Amino acid sequence: MGTDANEGFAEDGEGPAREVTLTPFAIAPTAVTNAQFSDFVRATRYITEAEQAGSSFVFYLQIEEEQRHAIRQVSRELPWWLDVEGACWQRPTGPGSGVHDKPDHPVVHIAWNDAAAYCAWAGLRLPTEAEWEYAARGGLAGKRYPWGDELAPCNIFQGEFPSRPAAGWTPGTVPVDSFAPNGFGLYNMAGNCWEWCADWSSADYHRTTAARDPLQDQPSGRKSLRGGSFLCHDSYCNRYRVAARGSNTPDSSASNLGFRVAAALD
Repeated sequence: MGTDANEGFAEDGEGPAREVTLTPFAIAPTAVTNAQFSDFVRATRYITEAEQAGSSFVFYLQIEEEQRHAIRQVSRELPWWLDVEGACWQRPTGPGSGVHDKPDHPVVHIAWNDAAAYCAWAGLRLPTEAEWEYAARGGLAGKRYPWGDELAPCNIFQGEFPSRPAAGWTPGTVPVDSFAPNGFGLYNMAGNCWEWCADWSSADYHRTTAARDPLQDQPSGRKSLRGGSFLCHDSYCNRYRVAARGSNTPDSSASNLGFRVAAALD
């Protein structure tokens, strides 16, 4: 796992490339959907981090222009993110939006804490980074993407990021089983939504974790994310590569953060 290529980000700790050994495990073919998360909420009355906070981050082109001008909370470093009052998994772009017509889309605005709560309810767990990467590679060693070294159709930003999406493409998620699966039958291991992993994030991950069942269990304040999202673009954030890594705080949520579940094999 990992890479020695220079196309990544040094601060992410994508390498050095190394061989690891994993205990057999199972992983879901798709990210958790709105329908599946809805079942969890109905059964437990769980309230997500975004709902408790009262807002969540939404990519600005997912919001009508008139509504954008009324939003005052804008990230200075990442101005295309808007802190939208009322945005959450049920209302992905704020009040008036919904997911009833998107039951098969990945649930988003999910914090790591929310994903962990879902797993506890379902009797499952989040994959480790090593498990996620092994699964994403689909049996192909050392390749850039889940299907090989050439980019195949997937839901990443089409057009000129961040302000000129290609005609016919709208920033946002697509159904979890869109596009061709990788060699293991897993969908959207690149793009669509970022997926939380079990590990704490560390740029020294490949240098400090074990070669057998690696897991970064030392708290760092940020949890690992894998896979990229519909906002990744080669000119800005090419983290839709298999070896690429991301991270965020466990209570953070946004319109491109979701998760996939895993389990140990008996």
